[in-house]
Amino acid sequence: MLNFAVEDKKRIRVVIDSDTACEADDPFAIAYALMSPKLIVKAIVAEHFAQPGSMELSREAALRVTRAMGSDVPVLRGEEGPGSAGEPSEGVRFIIEEARREDAHPLFLLCMGALTNAARALAEAPDIAGRMTVVTIGGHPYDIDEIPFKEFNFGNDPAAANAVLQSEAPVRQIPSDVYGSIRVGLAELQEQVMPFGAIGQYLFDQMIAYNATPGASWTPGESWSLGDSPSVAAVLHPACGRTARQAVRHVNDDTTYGAPLPGAREILVYRDLDSRYLLGDFYAKLHLLFPAKQK
Repeated sequence: MLNFAVEDKKRIRVVIDSDTACEADDPFAIAYALMSPKLIVKAIVAEHFAQPGSMELSREAALRVTRAMGSDVPVLRGEEGPGSAGEPSEGVRFIIEEARREDAHPLFLLCMGALTNAARALAEAPDIAGRMTVVTIGGHPYDIDEIPFKEFNFGNDPAAANAVLQSEAPVRQIPSDVYGSIRVGLAELQEQVMPFGAIGQYLFDQMIAYNATPGASWTPGESWSLGDSPSVAAVLHPACGRTARQAVRHVNDDTTYGAPLPGAREILVYRDLDSRYLLGDFYAKLHLLFPAKQK
């Protein structure tokens, strides 16, 4: 158990938007949020990852996390893919309703994948832009001449990325060099995560299983980056990294940035993040809330 409480005036509401089935780090970020008493997690909304049926796969993967933790936080369906037509999904409707709800706790939308659900919510209800802050894991840093790869999250729906970045909603962006810096070894996860409850076992097992698939061919072999967890750290402790104001630029389909937009607004961009704080906080909460069985 945690022998401390967070003053109510310091607590915040969050909605997690996650492409949980895409690869192995989203479940860690969801678990981190659910273990943090500062965060009032209102719902998890499933995000697609630009493959048919991927939103539903993400919902099922998020449900496996909540079940392993004994959590009753609702897991909702999001948009099926980029440019979804028809009625908004239940997840988008929830985002709109939660943003419009009168509550003294500020609302943060933690986007750990494409920005499709956030963009649809803002398009359906422009009035919510001033009622929530979007924290997005995505895009590249702005001070490099050549991007190293097509960034996955923005690349899965560049139009949605542009819609959110160019909206009136406050945005905190955590680009690829920062989210990629949360490096862990698989041996470290075996020691620090696997023994601690059903959730620890699940987090480790799904990491090892994914690491053995062709989808993980890009990884070094026995290490990973917990790249979605910075969205959680950035709302738990906003000063856990250095930030700078950045004028919004257009995101091209290959996730390069276009020329500065005339009269563009500024967003907050993380330049780095304290991985010691993030990983130490995550491990401690896991150990205290889900103690290892005595041998």
